[in-house]
Amino acid sequence: PVPGRCAYFVERKKRFCKMVPAAGRRFCGEHGQQEEENDRKRIPCPLDPKHTVYEDQLQKHLKKCNSRAKPKPVYFVQDINAGLKDVAEIPEKQVPLSSLSKEELENLIIKLKKASNGLERCLKEQILSHQALQEALNDPKNGESAFKHLKQQASILGNMEKLHLLGPGRCFVEFGAGRGKLSHWVDVALQNVENVQFLLVERATTRFKVDGKHRRRDSIFERLQVDIQHLCLNKVPILEKKKLAVVGMGKHLCGAATDLALRCLVESYTTCCDAENEEPAPKRSRNDKTEVASNNSADNESNREECKPVAGIVIALCCHHKCDWTHYVGRDFFKSVGLGPVEFHYFQRMSSWATCGMRETTTKASTSAESEDQPNDTEEHEQTLRKTESGSDTLQGILTVEERKEIGCLCKLLIDHGRVEYLQQRGYKAALQYYTESAVSLENVLLTAVPSPSLISESTT
Repeated sequence: PVPGRCAYFVERKKRFCKMVPAAGRRFCGEHGQQEEENDRKRIPCPLDPKHTVYEDQLQKHLKKCNSRAKPKPVYFVQDINAGLKDVAEIPEKQVPLSSLSKEELENLIIKLKKASNGLERCLKEQILSHQALQEALNDPKNGESAFKHLKQQASILGNMEKLHLLGPGRCFVEFGAGRGKLSHWVDVALQNVENVQFLLVERATTRFKVDGKHRRRDSIFERLQVDIQHLCLNKVPILEKKKLAVVGMGKHLCGAATDLALRCLVESYTTCCDAENEEPAPKRSRNDKTEVASNNSADNESNREECKPVAGIVIALCCHHKCDWTHYVGRDFFKSVGLGPVEFHYFQRMSSWATCGMRETTTKASTSAESEDQPNDTEEHEQTLRKTESGSDTLQGILTVEERKEIGCLCKLLIDHGRVEYLQQRGYKAALQYYTESAVSLENVLLTAVPSPSLISESTT
């Protein structure tokens, strides 16, 4: 063991523990039970079994354990963005994809191709850049992985600029923020713009955050540690106070998180906002009709000005195999083309073939698609990919590599088109485009949406 460090050998990691023990002790508190003179027993913490605690100090520990239940923030509303409420419509456990017969698989593929007829299969390339990242892109100190991240972030900012979303009086909400790199670069791009707010939504605690390092004093960064499923934006104090136009954004927002974010922006935020402004009309006498009517008209106009529709949505899509029928916003579209929860279950599993269905060649494809895009979540992504691979490998005798890749891309397109139709039905002009090369990321589709002119006019009249 290293002098001054714990003398316990961690078999799983094949090294000694690196914790610093108390003065005069050989072991840290976690491994103190190894001391021969210490007969106190340590047990797993009931709140989080990843760490242990002395059994005789359990009650004391539970009062201060970091895993204990904390008070819910004001913007926490249980399942406000969850979607499906009818339990009867939620499908039962499905047969694994690898267990389907050849005929069943062929029927699924027929349904997929029929539902995809008429959809634009070749998306428009919208690979842009932004001046804010030019210095970083030209910095030779950045490695290949960092360079790929920067190219994606530059293109996302370029698309936001093209949609006129980079401006003053905006609240940029980054969903699945992680370290907050996307918000950081938006902040850099808006260095001369006033009245800008950033809300970084992330359910887990994150190390090496960059939002605390921004230098501008007139831009505010605030983290919301909450699952998107329970986030009510209009209850966030800064939005209640400033009434800023909201821009929703995300870089590789996995599976169902995209659907939760869309519903958070388009339904719960706008609906709650409208509900707050619907107050009962005050009683009035016959003589003050004109005066009260004019006052109400002015109040309504003021309220509508304050509650503008979401200014824009820019989300880099990712991990369709993690989508969930319960949360999916395109259920109506699926039903309109004769599909339901059963087909959705298989299509979302088959969507992984677009990026990792060709596993017999090499494992490089998954690392470029997942681990480079989400370096902090590499282990989680790889575990998920392995599960989807096992099913596709058993189908090698039925479908070729190219056929699986084509089917996977069709599944992703169908799921994404449901999202586009969802936004269009709610008054947004939505589109899908390739925002970066597949060599940079296999997950290279960007979903954008801005209010249509009719939706904007409704909010101001």
